[in-house]
Amino acid sequence: MNILLISQCNKNALKETRRILDQFAERRGDRTWQTPITKAGLDTLRKLLRKKARKNTAVACHWIRGKDHSELLWIVGDAKRFNSTGATPTNSTRRNVLRTQDENDWHCGEDIKLLATLAALMHDLGKACDAFQDKLKPNAPLERNLYRHEWISLRLFQAFVGRDNDEQWLQRLIDNGGDEQRWLSTLEKDGLDQTVSKPFADNTLPPLAQAVGWLILSHHRLPQKPDDDAIRAGGKIKNLQAAHLTNLLSQINASWNEICTESNPKKIKPYWRFSGQLPVVTPKWQQSAARIATQLQKRLSSTFLTINNSYLMHLSRLSLMLADHNYSSLSDRKHRDWVRGAPDYALNANTLRSTGEINQKLDAHLLGVARITQQITRNLPSMADHLPCLGHHPGFRKRTKAKRFQWQNKAFELTESLCERSEKQGFFGVNMASTGCGKTMANGRIMYALAHPQKGARFCVALGLRTLTLQTGRAFQERLGLNDNEIAIRVGGSASRKLFEHYEAEAEQTGSGSSVNLLSDSSHVSFDGDFDNHGVLKRLNHDPMVKKLLAAPILTCTVDHLIPATEGTRGGRQIAPMLRLMSSDLVLDEIDDFDLNDLPALTRLVHWAAMLGSRVLLSSATLPPALVEGLFTAYREGRNVYQQNRGEPGAPLDICCAWFDEHESRHHNCATTSALNEAHLAFVKKRYARLEQEQVRRLAELVTFAPVSKKPQEIRADLAVVIQQQALTLHQSHHTVDPHSQKRISFGLVRMANIEPLVDVALELFKLGAPAGSHIHLCVYHSQYPLLLRSNIENMLDNALNRRETMAVFDLPPIRHKIDQTDAKDQLFIVLGSPVTEVGRDHDYDWAIVEPSSVRSLIQLAGRIKRHRPETCEIPNLHILSHNLKARERPGQPAFCRPGFENSEHRLNSHDLNTLLHPEQWRIIDARPRILPGPELKWQENLVDLEHHRINKVMVTDQPSEQPAELSEGEIAKLSPRKRKELKRAPKPPPLGAYTWYVQTQVQLSGLMDQCQRFRDDSTPRVELVLLPDEDEAFDELHFVYQDNGKRSPSTYSPNEQMRQNIELDALIGSGISVWGSNDYMESLTELADSMDMELTRCAKRFGLLSMPEPKEDGLGWRFHPALGFSKAR
Repeated sequence: MNILLISQCNKNALKETRRILDQFAERRGDRTWQTPITKAGLDTLRKLLRKKARKNTAVACHWIRGKDHSELLWIVGDAKRFNSTGATPTNSTRRNVLRTQDENDWHCGEDIKLLATLAALMHDLGKACDAFQDKLKPNAPLERNLYRHEWISLRLFQAFVGRDNDEQWLQRLIDNGGDEQRWLSTLEKDGLDQTVSKPFADNTLPPLAQAVGWLILSHHRLPQKPDDDAIRAGGKIKNLQAAHLTNLLSQINASWNEICTESNPKKIKPYWRFSGQLPVVTPKWQQSAARIATQLQKRLSSTFLTINNSYLMHLSRLSLMLADHNYSSLSDRKHRDWVRGAPDYALNANTLRSTGEINQKLDAHLLGVARITQQITRNLPSMADHLPCLGHHPGFRKRTKAKRFQWQNKAFELTESLCERSEKQGFFGVNMASTGCGKTMANGRIMYALAHPQKGARFCVALGLRTLTLQTGRAFQERLGLNDNEIAIRVGGSASRKLFEHYEAEAEQTGSGSSVNLLSDSSHVSFDGDFDNHGVLKRLNHDPMVKKLLAAPILTCTVDHLIPATEGTRGGRQIAPMLRLMSSDLVLDEIDDFDLNDLPALTRLVHWAAMLGSRVLLSSATLPPALVEGLFTAYREGRNVYQQNRGEPGAPLDICCAWFDEHESRHHNCATTSALNEAHLAFVKKRYARLEQEQVRRLAELVTFAPVSKKPQEIRADLAVVIQQQALTLHQSHHTVDPHSQKRISFGLVRMANIEPLVDVALELFKLGAPAGSHIHLCVYHSQYPLLLRSNIENMLDNALNRRETMAVFDLPPIRHKIDQTDAKDQLFIVLGSPVTEVGRDHDYDWAIVEPSSVRSLIQLAGRIKRHRPETCEIPNLHILSHNLKARERPGQPAFCRPGFENSEHRLNSHDLNTLLHPEQWRIIDARPRILPGPELKWQENLVDLEHHRINKVMVTDQPSEQPAELSEGEIAKLSPRKRKELKRAPKPPPLGAYTWYVQTQVQLSGLMDQCQRFRDDSTPRVELVLLPDEDEAFDELHFVYQDNGKRSPSTYSPNEQMRQNIELDALIGSGISVWGSNDYMESLTELADSMDMELTRCAKRFGLLSMPEPKEDGLGWRFHPALGFSKAR
């Protein structure tokens, strides 16, 4: 490829870029270079330019594609020096003639600036107390605070405000804010005074003071209710009632910030004693406070300036937190942001973490944070325009010619027509295309079409599983030619990603990896943004992890990286995801795969995304209507808050909604939830009818499971017999003849609900063996393996179960070896797996046997049968057990649970699928039962109805979202006395659900919802284990992993080999069966350490980890075999 490089750099940046460009290309002028170059060379050049870029850097790269055609590839540095096609201006001026940045659509921008800045001046006043100052002294003991400095700061501010209204206390701040006695004389002292007030109770603080006080209190973490045992703030809360949330802020006291268990006054007094002067006595602080208070006085009539405005409060808090983090990280006295306080001021704010030496004085810290807060709030409106974007990408725009994917063209065209409208009205999309139709690329194309053509696209794709996230990110990289600067993949587990990349590299070396598209198919423009000079973005440069999450135009991540945006229990973790949602759109992929208990957290995320201006797309083939309704209502409520604070004043709330599948694309404007429900029902009914007409690829059959014994171990042995019989039957009808040996081969899946009984059944299957003439190759697959062994199994299955070329599997060396190892004419490759087999793996099986848990899992698992081979099925290839193990082992108790939707409050009348499912619900397994419930939900009698009922109860409130019209005095007079009394009574709040977040909005100002509706909440105590090599590096030993002080402290390892019982599998195996997919741990570890050039023990500490339920008091520990993984010992 032939490229042309244009430099519009100035000063030292011009010298630096010339030095770099001269190494790669020949000059065609003082600022022009031209050269032929490879893609790898071009990538290297761009990385070097980005690495050395500074304020005055501006380099454009054009691809000369022919005599009369060139194409802009990228711009490094200041993109404003070029237009959208890379041309440079004939003349230029530094004068801001158009003044395009002078106006924005932030109606409350000035209020955010003033509110956050005033709170910044007071946020750390509590650090002036003797207790905190003592903690900063050298060699001070590390003790838990009895009262945190945020609460003390709030009490000081409350004392200053007193009983005055907002006008009065602001005037006093202007006239005499440095009167220290006013701050201290009426100070309420928790733990010492007999009675103390609650700062946010009625009539305690006036409205503006409440908002400032909340910012002071929450600048590190949101207030959290003490847990059920009153041991710590932020603990798990059970049995919380909706009535407890009424006037939530008025309940906040000191224990919501930190629980004080000390009653000795001598230990409490230092927290309320101020031997040194408060920073308010310094002239600079008084001048700054008076200036802000004067401006706030003029804004007191603003309708936005209220604590009930979530947008105002949380963006003010975001600005304050970011400024506090940024200024606290400074230690260089010559830094441009360093503030010099009063020369004789004695109190300190913080220390250097590395040395423990005093870093910043308290008065200077408050002034510095206030100044940076002001800069951040002033630049927030322009932040999105200075972030990297992806523009003019032909890979997204190119029309696909493959018939199966042509529906994407219609989806792109429809969405592109909605671009301008969606910016003003918001966008809520639903992609319900079937598996194998290219939903992943369609999602990207839809979000790209929504982006403004001149600005470029920014969106993030959030998924539930690491494997799916890695696969999605790689798909975008390979098919669209995106590099690491244009797409970021964040999965949280660095070891998992390292192993993924390791096996991917192996596949490339052996020629089995996917080929990467050439640049000619994916040339595009990348706008690099301006992190170094923007008032908000430059505050993030000191934290590379935050920058990575925010910088890339396209982000694929596990949803765990975005959920903290709504939690706020640790303020620092909230900054990056909030800024990401403010500046990019959001795709929630396979959202219905999440556990029912995770839906409230996802609802909070959708509401937050809407409130911050994002457009949202849901993607799944099996979206239940209640989930769509609940998430749309959350989006609608969030968008309502956004439009009250942003955009055209008075614009009606009329959200642009769109639906996509492989058959059609349609859109409607939906102002209400009922309008959305009507449009969604019409779309789903049409899709339901089309699914009825589709080719049948999976036929099911119910298999009676009625063991005679009632003992769990004997029941599991009976189940092994049933599985073996059914597997042999299915093999006869769904095998493939090996072209090399003419043997009959099939690949089957046996899915079980729980790991412990799965291992028992596996042992029984190994004992049973197989009848003469048949051979079973058994692979046990679940989550309780060391990471290395699990990755080995997954890599092996990924290769073997890729059936896009049906006969290719017989040429794989591991499969070929297994087939040739035995003379049996019928060979069954069976995966005995837990629910991890249902999602996240692109596997294709010939048949499956299922222990039922829910209809959702049945649909997911059925999608693994003939996944890559669209062949019509006439003989059942899916056998479903009539009962699961829980139903047989624990009769009379909930059976379709953990996993499943049944619990003690929602009990089914039967656990027999013959009565729980209608024949049409199980005979052909597809998405129909999930996407369209029956007219009446008989949830006690039908498993499908139970799932819809449970989702509906969590997601949808019974109370109407549209408030009824107010009655006139005449109409009220006509009512009966009882009706008039009911009308005056406040409406009863709905029970707790996902909707609580936006129905009772005060919960957004606390961490309460995260306490009682936590994301990925696992109440089971767990321990971290690792298999480390012994001193001779010949055998592995079990160790416990301890980390006392969080992730910052190094882990310690304690040997506990006595807790492991090794299973002697070789002595149990019968004839006609063998292990498939198991590797010796030490051999695999040694091979991996050699390939990565790592020391063996270090490699084990990273890749030999696993998490297990904490052992019970019986001290039995766990049983283990490399082919069976870990399970509870007996």
